[in-house]
Amino acid sequence: MLAVVMLAIALSGLQGTVTKGPTTPVCRQDEPCTAPARVTLLFQRPGRAAVKVGTTALGTYRAILPAGYYTVKIAGIGRTRSIHPQRVHVRVGHALYYRASTEALGR
Repeated sequence: MLAVVMLAIALSGLQGTVTKGPTTPVCRQDEPCTAPARVTLLFQRPGRAAVKVGTTALGTYRAILPAGYYTVKIAGIGRTRSIHPQRVHVRVGHALYYRASTEALGR
C-alpha cells in the first residue's frame, strides 16, 4: 500500500508548454503570433520553498509537485514577469497539463 501512495505522490504535478507573444507587431491569421518561451517557472505555495523548473527550447516542461494550490511566476526575465494563468491546483496522483502564455518577452 505504501508503494501505491508513493507512486501517486510521484505522479502529481504539472506539465505543459509556455509561449510568448505577440512576437510580431501585427498578428496575421495565416502566421503564428506566438513562439515557445525559454524561461524558468517558479511554483510557490505559502510556507514552502519555491520549486523551479526550466522550459526546453520548445517551451515544454514537467514539474513534480505535491498536491496543493500554487502561484506561478517567471524568474528573471526582462520586461515583464507576467504569466497567465497565475494560480494552479495540483491534485494527488494527477499530472495535469498546464499551458501558460507570457506577454512581450522581448521581441
